[in-house]
Amino acid sequence: MINQSEEAQCALFDDERPEKASKIRSRKAAIDSPKPADLGLVAPSQIVKNYVLDTNVLLHDPASLDRFKENHICIPVDVLAELDKFKTEQSERGANARRVHRQLTEMFSSSEKVTRGVTTPGGGTIRMVVFDPSTNSKNSELLNRFYRVFPDRDRVDHRIMAACLLLMQHNTAPVVLVTKDINMQLKARAVGIDCQDYLNDKVDAREVSNYEVRRIDVDPSELQRFASSGSLEIDPARLVGITLNEYVLLGSGEKQTIPARYAGLNEFVRLNVPEALKIPDGQSIKPLNLGQRCLIDALLNPEISLVTCYGHAGTGKTLVAVAAGLHEMFNRRYTGITVSRPVVSMGDQLGFLPGSLDEKMRPWLQPIHDALDLLMRPSTPLGPRRKQQKTSAAGPQGTTKKPYETLMEQGILEIEALCYIRGRSIPNRFFILDEAQQLTPQEAKTIVTRMSRDSKLVLVGDPAQIDNPYVDSRSNGLVYTQNRLKGQPFVAHVALNRGERSELAEAGAQCM
Repeated sequence: MINQSEEAQCALFDDERPEKASKIRSRKAAIDSPKPADLGLVAPSQIVKNYVLDTNVLLHDPASLDRFKENHICIPVDVLAELDKFKTEQSERGANARRVHRQLTEMFSSSEKVTRGVTTPGGGTIRMVVFDPSTNSKNSELLNRFYRVFPDRDRVDHRIMAACLLLMQHNTAPVVLVTKDINMQLKARAVGIDCQDYLNDKVDAREVSNYEVRRIDVDPSELQRFASSGSLEIDPARLVGITLNEYVLLGSGEKQTIPARYAGLNEFVRLNVPEALKIPDGQSIKPLNLGQRCLIDALLNPEISLVTCYGHAGTGKTLVAVAAGLHEMFNRRYTGITVSRPVVSMGDQLGFLPGSLDEKMRPWLQPIHDALDLLMRPSTPLGPRRKQQKTSAAGPQGTTKKPYETLMEQGILEIEALCYIRGRSIPNRFFILDEAQQLTPQEAKTIVTRMSRDSKLVLVGDPAQIDNPYVDSRSNGLVYTQNRLKGQPFVAHVALNRGERSELAEAGAQCM
């Protein structure tokens, strides 16, 4: 530090020798300015990459701090400031922010300077990076151009990108910005920053886009033997890429095909699908296509405790799941049905909803109520009713109670809000989660780990219809769960690709 006598000299030189005063002040600024290493701008080594993590990556997956193996992880201090805004939220996002804070505190507990870096379990390092434009008198041409393009230095996104440019200036090893913000990715690439999405929990694009049932060609004699016995062993060389409980078409020629499920040990078994799912005093649902037959087989199989289903609008995924749940419940295989869905709106909301929890959830679960109303509606002919409804079944306003409302009052049919599911244990229930593509991977993990013995979890949704800004078609909770748990003996997956709602709905799903 410059002493008081030198400061007095500067004051004297201001008038008599201004050049001397300028040199003294420059020396003072050089002494007072922190070194790049003290700001976290210099990596511990120049061999591996420097990954700069954006806030949304940490909120999406707090475990991302352990996903970069031997590389250097850089956390800008502006990211901590953003995390601080979310830590008080009573949501999954708030829980993730608190988890990141705890992890970073534990990692840096043994380090005197968090900007110097500490080792990670994967063999790399993690360090904090400070962006302070006033301490960098000699900026690179890349950084000066960035200031001209994005002059607003108070925006957190711009400060994070400027920190990346400073890291590029002080390191020869590559610097990569990792963010799930698409707009930030475009801006970063425009100013010369290498940018990537967080891909650890993303599935292969082919798994989301391909809804066709795999076909396995067999000899006519093999197909006939399978039709008569219900099982068939096939040479392992023809089963490359087949996963346990995968549904396939065994075919001989163009028209001779029989659907089957792979039971493991090179064996395929016949589907166990009733002619119709019969609901007492209600409607019967018949499978209308191959996909629905496969889905019903998985839903009715007691050995399968998790079923995931993809399908675009109108394929019947929700209706078939609810029908199978009612069928199993009335056959006393489960003590009840629990139905839920994420509370994520498609557009602008209408404000807070009044009433009890059930009344608040009613607009979100209206598709489930529609399915229940259709399935449990008594089979009566159309036209005017000649007899009055019994007053004993009337509600408080004289309206007749619907059959599923009576089940709800008895606790047999339960409408569950996902925000209150943490900590629960759900035994012997048929749990249907509609619109599961709106979940984050962490939320999906929370739900899967709630299931107790003798319960079945059914996740249905369309990866192409996502309103949650924190996930996409390849990183949402539905595809994440299917990808991580496929091959387990208690897991099955079905994709529906044929719409049955109407010709208009099918044309809209395929062409619009």
